[in-house]
Amino acid sequence: MQGRGSIAFFSTYRPPVPLDIFSSTIPGSPAGKELLLTDGVSYNYDCRPIPPAALKELLTCLGKKNQKLARECGATPDDADKCRVTGLVFVSERDNGLETLHVALRFNNQVKVLRLADIFGADTFGGVRMEDGGCIAGGFKVGGRTVDHSLVYVSTKEPAKTRRTPWTVVYKTNLGDGKTQRLTPHGQYDLSPAVSPSGKMVAVASFADSKWNGEIENLKTNILVMNVDGDLGRRLLIKDGGWPTWGSDTVIFFHRGVDMTLRDGTVQTAWGVFRYDMTTRVTVRVTPVAFNCMTPAAISSTKVAVATIRKRSGFGDVRDEAQYRHIEIYDTAMPGQVIEVTRLGTNPKADHYNPFVDDGGKRIGYHRCRTSQAPDDPTRRVDKLQSPGKDVGLFRVSGVFPTISKDGTKLAFVDNEFSAVWLVDKQGLRKVYETGGPDRIFSPVWNQNLLLDSLYVCMGPSFHPDNALEICNIPRVSGTGRVQGSLQLTLGGFNNAFPSSNPQGNKFVFRSTRDGGPNKYKNLYIMDNSVPGANGVGKVTRLTNGPWTDTHCQWSPSGDWIVFSSTRDKPATAPPKDFGLDPGYFAVYLVKANDPTVVVRVMRSGSDLSGHVNHPVFSPDCRSITVTSDLAAVSVDPISLPLFVHSVRPYGDIFLIDIDNKDITKNKDVQSYKRITHSRYENSTPCWTVLSPDDPRAPWTTMAGKGPAAAFRPGCPYAESFKMTGHLIVPKRCC
Repeated sequence: MQGRGSIAFFSTYRPPVPLDIFSSTIPGSPAGKELLLTDGVSYNYDCRPIPPAALKELLTCLGKKNQKLARECGATPDDADKCRVTGLVFVSERDNGLETLHVALRFNNQVKVLRLADIFGADTFGGVRMEDGGCIAGGFKVGGRTVDHSLVYVSTKEPAKTRRTPWTVVYKTNLGDGKTQRLTPHGQYDLSPAVSPSGKMVAVASFADSKWNGEIENLKTNILVMNVDGDLGRRLLIKDGGWPTWGSDTVIFFHRGVDMTLRDGTVQTAWGVFRYDMTTRVTVRVTPVAFNCMTPAAISSTKVAVATIRKRSGFGDVRDEAQYRHIEIYDTAMPGQVIEVTRLGTNPKADHYNPFVDDGGKRIGYHRCRTSQAPDDPTRRVDKLQSPGKDVGLFRVSGVFPTISKDGTKLAFVDNEFSAVWLVDKQGLRKVYETGGPDRIFSPVWNQNLLLDSLYVCMGPSFHPDNALEICNIPRVSGTGRVQGSLQLTLGGFNNAFPSSNPQGNKFVFRSTRDGGPNKYKNLYIMDNSVPGANGVGKVTRLTNGPWTDTHCQWSPSGDWIVFSSTRDKPATAPPKDFGLDPGYFAVYLVKANDPTVVVRVMRSGSDLSGHVNHPVFSPDCRSITVTSDLAAVSVDPISLPLFVHSVRPYGDIFLIDIDNKDITKNKDVQSYKRITHSRYENSTPCWTVLSPDDPRAPWTTMAGKGPAAAFRPGCPYAESFKMTGHLIVPKRCC
């Protein structure tokens, strides 16, 4: 049990229905011929096959290092040599919620999944980290020596030395002895490794100028090539390209995003797949300009499988088949011809991601959700994740803006459409407040006074600073039956949001545009006598004052300080807006609740303050602050992810900073921080509870899928949170 409680958060882009790995024959299989390639446990994705010779080396190593597990698997090196067993390397979330590489062995019509730590040891494959892009190199001769096979992959296990910098580094681990070598030079950062057919070369998508510029869709990476053995000979091959895949040792396919500015000023990215010939140095476009194609998987030097989105989605769309992400095959030797693998052969109304070539080119693999539609009554989960600290627990909530009562016994959140408030307590999971439409309510937060049993909420459209947004109180939330009404606490038609009460529950701090003038600057205010609000005897006092944005405020459990995010130190050269929203440059600050002249900047993002450090919350003991931030940039190519119709801005991962809870002035520009989550998804809106997910007093134990909880079913369907889109449709730059 964690002594300092647990951090809860919400993930953007992660489907509520598990992803899994399938394959289909070419040119599309009849109904029912699609094959599931894993054991169906947890989320599984981003797969590559393991060649028989490499699998033989892996099983030999397993037999030496873990004889018990080798006996349980039953497969031997001889089985691999004679192709009686096949292997895949893929990402799975089954190991304490971490997104790490696993190996699937198919033997005697059964699938056995192994952790890499069980094969090679936890020294290399241990700790909190994210892994991706597993592929097999080696197996070629150099003089009279055969180079061992190795697993090439991305890991975030090593912290970057600079803030707002990717932690993504490519390594290779020898399948014969487990020895590991870093391939990415220090100070550089790579994604999406791919090994040439000969096993001699690795291509990577590398961040241009060895830095991240804040993009969350079109990273504009460059493709570099290096040798597997001996001198790496790392060299630039293609500018502005990503997701490389080898058609031969001299041909690379890749995808590229081309930005277009629309009439309203919005920048839209169009994606295409290209072919580069290393001999002639000629690049040609393979896929049509008319629609989006990405994440290629080469079948030969002319033929490539790609994911396509033939028609863009918009907010509120009920998608047709052309708006789903499907796998298609293009051949430069046969222009104009296309083979549709999934739309005609498997599931026309399901998104299919990141194709790979399986069974020597006879089948095309991909991952998708296990069902093409949201189940009528899916089991909702609170996923417990491995935390980097033993004294702090970590779990992911399926709902947005999770908030937990001060005693840890009540969990509330809103659905992904921002239309209703849900509650989990000793009575179970239920909807307690409904607005009747999307984008009408968000950011619920419990009053710190438990006796009031009330939630503050923001009523109105999100991310529309020119629109009125009011703070309301939902009373007696955990009573029997559905709450019938709410009390509006703010007046005047300003943009008011992110309330947080003092420990006594008779005041709350919030951000507002009420004195922001035509530029809609946002400052912090405190409302006294907050139970009746401005409709009664509530009095509003200004706490901060300036031409900037102060937001995401929380009153400390001790009552002395207020933590918030602000752009007050944004440089004069920074743009005022980014697609109508704040352009970043957020840092975290502390202010004394009773003395607004005492303000301390606690944590910044980049060296120039660009980027986001947002949604700060105190730990229950006030010794730490957790935030959501882009301090570690991005960890995968974003266009490879499931993308949603959503209202939550992506920020990055969850981080923690320790503070001096006695002297506020000692917290200026804290240098040390801890990365709590390592994810390809975007983690946001954290909260901190006094209880662990394993504590029997925590009601969300009924949602954890263990023991009696495994049979727990919510009272209402959650189809509203299964709103997926084939393409990113929020503004292009959200970080």
